[in-house]
Amino acid sequence: MFKKLFKQKKEENIVAPVNGKIVPLEEVPDPVFSEKMMGEGIAIIPEDGKIYSPVDGKVIQVAETKHAIGLVTEGGVEILIHIGLETVGLKGEGFTAKINVDDEVKAGQLLMEADLEYIGEHASNTITPIVITNSAEGKKNYHFTSEKTAKAGETVIITAEDK
Repeated sequence: MFKKLFKQKKEENIVAPVNGKIVPLEEVPDPVFSEKMMGEGIAIIPEDGKIYSPVDGKVIQVAETKHAIGLVTEGGVEILIHIGLETVGLKGEGFTAKINVDDEVKAGQLLMEADLEYIGEHASNTITPIVITNSAEGKKNYHFTSEKTAKAGETVIITAEDK
């Protein structure tokens, strides 16, 4: 009983994976994200196509079409970085993966290069949702930044805290 009472709550910071303008997930023009069907999160309208790891962790998914990357932290936070909207239809065109499934990554490590010009011309939007896919488990509290501008690898966009 006392262990639980005096246990220190662990916090994990999730930094911006891309430079750009931060917007609430509710503003993403796709109900899968805006209605949080995949989980809680935040989105960034990218300024450039370099996508970096927002955490120290492990790559658990690289979509065959390279438009999405799944990561898990040591603390069990599962993160999906979804580059653009309706980008699955690009079949990998415009994306260059720099990592593979099961790779250990460090915050700030380059994960993917995305051709934003190509994506902007061939998909519906370049906005990039960053979603905590296991947020519905209720094991952690998530706090989202009020910052408006993201600097990749520096701006803390989400803090995950043990309940």
